Amino acid sequence: MQATFQAVIEKLKQSGKTAVWQGIGRGIEREALRIKENGTLAPGDHPQELGKTLTHPTITTDYSENLLEFITPVASNIETTLEQLRDIHRVTYKAIGDELLWPMSMPCYIGSDEDIRIAKYGDSHSGRMKSLYRRGLTYRYGATMQVIAGVHYNFSVSDEMWEELAAIESVSNSQDFRTNQYFALIRNFKRIAWVIPYLFGASPALCKSFFCQTNNEEILNKWNFETVGKGTVYLPYGTSLRMSDLGYTNKEQATLKITYNSLQEYVSGLRKAITTPSQQFSKIGVKVGDDYRQLNDNILQIENEFYSPIRPKQTAHDGETPSQALERGGVEYVEIRALDVNPFSDVGITAQQMHFLDLMLLYCLLQPSEDMSWEQQQQADKNFTKVVMQGRDPRLSLQQNGIDRLMADWLEELFADFTPLAKALDDSAGDKRYQNHLADLYEWVLNPERTLSGQILGLLKEQNRDNSSLGMQLAKQYREQSNNEPLSYYVQSDFTKWAQESEQAFADRYKQDNKVDFDTFLANYFSQAAKSGQVSN
Repeated sequence: MQATFQAVIEKLKQSGKTAVWQGIGRGIEREALRIKENGTLAPGDHPQELGKTLTHPTITTDYSENLLEFITPVASNIETTLEQLRDIHRVTYKAIGDELLWPMSMPCYIGSDEDIRIAKYGDSHSGRMKSLYRRGLTYRYGATMQVIAGVHYNFSVSDEMWEELAAIESVSNSQDFRTNQYFALIRNFKRIAWVIPYLFGASPALCKSFFCQTNNEEILNKWNFETVGKGTVYLPYGTSLRMSDLGYTNKEQATLKITYNSLQEYVSGLRKAITTPSQQFSKIGVKVGDDYRQLNDNILQIENEFYSPIRPKQTAHDGETPSQALERGGVEYVEIRALDVNPFSDVGITAQQMHFLDLMLLYCLLQPSEDMSWEQQQQADKNFTKVVMQGRDPRLSLQQNGIDRLMADWLEELFADFTPLAKALDDSAGDKRYQNHLADLYEWVLNPERTLSGQILGLLKEQNRDNSSLGMQLAKQYREQSNNEPLSYYVQSDFTKWAQESEQAFADRYKQDNKVDFDTFLANYFSQAAKSGQVSN
């Protein structure tokens, strides 16, 4: 925005339109491993009564057959979204019987990669392609890396807010304007993304066996990990090991230099990634005999493999890639991918977190946002990594505009900037929810042990307890709680209907896909994926 941050807030307040502030669209995607009573991975297939994972709107799988993914539709009320998510959990618990849902990001005990079964999506070519993509991930990064769970937060602002922002800038409220402003939000988010692992990082500890499964012993040796319980290792000031080099990263992606200064820049970078061969991944082979090992040997098999803590998104039409959808319709919403599963919530995220994310993302939208060079983006990534590994160190310094400053001072400054936003949101709703949540979280700024990672380590060290023991206690608690609660937003017939519709859509997909053989289907897909749509700005 050209106007100053405070001036924009005042002009938005002067509009007098409640929907400017209250029309935020939110959706959640929560991943959770199915596990057995003894803490090992559940070996069975996805429950049939939940429908087909390829085509179900709210319950699917991510990488493995036992890594569930729950998806809420867009809603403009935080409690509505959480009740929808709870109902999805309630129905799932009844379908999985004696199994549990692991309440943490880092996986529980895994004997070997062979214990992790790639998700199955049926015999349609679309389903086979999804499974093959996951097989490629296995060859590229190993299976254990892929069963790390997270929470994604989808965020958009109302049409009324866009109208007011365009008027403030004296421009048309066009698709191009909205897209440019969402990319401005993304750049600002990358500058302060480290705030999320500081407050909400919830993976400071993990089972030592994870290092063996992922061949990451060098990281164990590089950092001063300490031990608690029988076999849990942790970093004293760590916040989110999930978001570190231990997690899902592709070192070759850095060579692509994907930036966020415009839609064209971003899409160009993605297209390059899915068409540039990888020396490392070419050694795997693509089709060896009759056996496919990966979709291709490019740096990214498909665009979804690109890792970033935030993504611009547009709902794709059938056959569209994510970048083609963006070119056609511009940015519809942003997806925040930096959240660990919150083990202290039965659904992996709390209302407090959602209120804070609203504030942080509105701040990123309304603050001026200059273009971000690749070097500046790298520095922001370094800040993020420092907070992931050392975030609760009160002496930690980060770089802002090339100058070192204490993270604690920067946090204080940000919370001061969030305060007028919280008041504006509360004034429009006639309550003080945002201000109260912000005040509570400010205590976490003053005392790092109040953060999620601080609370987890406090429990483990106080009781000399393993991460797995705490996880199992919480998993059993949440299952019992869920099984004793009725559905509160949906009714059972909703889930029955979705399961039946997913079966029909699954059958229709097979008929549509399998008019040609699989090799031809893949060739057609990648030929289409390489085409550029009509870039909107």
